Amino acid sequence: MAENGSVFIQCFGRVEDPRVDRKKEHSLLDIMAISICAAIAGADGWTEIADFGRAKEDWLRTFLKLPNGIPSHDTFGRVFSLLDPEQFQDAFMEWVKAIQGQVKGVVAIDGKTARRSHDHAKGKKAIHVVSAWARESSLALGQVTVDDKSNEITAIPELVRKLNLKGCLVTIDAMGCQRKIAKTILDAHADYLLAVKGNQETLAEDVESEFKHAMAQQFAHMEHHYYETLDKDHGRIEQRQYWYTQDIAGLGTADRWPGLRGMVMCRATRTLKGETTVEDRYFITSAKHSDAAMIADSIRAHWGIENSLHWVLDVAFNEDQSRIRIGHAAQNMNIIRKIALNTVKNNKTSKRGVKGKRKQAAWDNAYLNELLLQV
Repeated sequence: MAENGSVFIQCFGRVEDPRVDRKKEHSLLDIMAISICAAIAGADGWTEIADFGRAKEDWLRTFLKLPNGIPSHDTFGRVFSLLDPEQFQDAFMEWVKAIQGQVKGVVAIDGKTARRSHDHAKGKKAIHVVSAWARESSLALGQVTVDDKSNEITAIPELVRKLNLKGCLVTIDAMGCQRKIAKTILDAHADYLLAVKGNQETLAEDVESEFKHAMAQQFAHMEHHYYETLDKDHGRIEQRQYWYTQDIAGLGTADRWPGLRGMVMCRATRTLKGETTVEDRYFITSAKHSDAAMIADSIRAHWGIENSLHWVLDVAFNEDQSRIRIGHAAQNMNIIRKIALNTVKNNKTSKRGVKGKRKQAAWDNAYLNELLLQV
């Protein structure tokens, strides 16, 4: 941030200061910069952010003026409770574009609830955020908070429109298997790979029927591509078989789905402790290529958003345990965590995990400086 601060200022300097009626002893950019540095270095709440600021004040003054010292934890909490989360989200996404450039490959979109961000006494639900995750760069690209009166179905198109997804393959679970979402992805000059389940009952029945009929005839009348994988780990054996076809002439609902070019069946056969289970899953895609291995890899890649984003936010950043909840504070802290996570993950000089890198950043100013060069 010290040497590359122009990118940070360009992106986050547009966020409006919500403190219209108060004397501003601390600049909004300073408050945001301290919070992000503290989150990178292991702080998970406003008190810890203020403690970090006091402990690192001399170091912070190497790139921040801090005319009135370090803000109190109350100031951090108050400012982020008032700060417009949509403006902060947009600034975050502009920052990702600036450091990432053109996104390539698989982009997974999925939702996550910050479970303890609710306030039952005030009738406030826990926040639910839809995020986009780039598999190849291992970066969170952006997010949209789901409105209390809405759901993921309306949030996903909004997120897609905010991102530059040209040439990407966008994967979404069954909740996002909607015609409007498919069209929004195509309008973004990207392709979709959508899981199909009972929420699209007719489509699910048609796709399943087509594959079962083809399997009964050993695919004699369906052109297709086949791929399989075999994993063995800790006594578990899992075989995944993929059948991918662009032969969708018999799919009665095909003309209702914009850009639909193919469908996929994935059969997972798992054996553990002598017991075997079989699960079939189905997908539709607008992808133009005929590479079953690539489609199979993309289906597996979707779970990267669970393992590399949601799980890490819970384990390394204690998101599900956070009781930050006043005003917009929970949404804004969610963004701060993602900025910190992107910064840590984007660094390749340390071989530590996310938790280890955060500790190293807290202990070693030189390493924290190195991380901030990416910001």
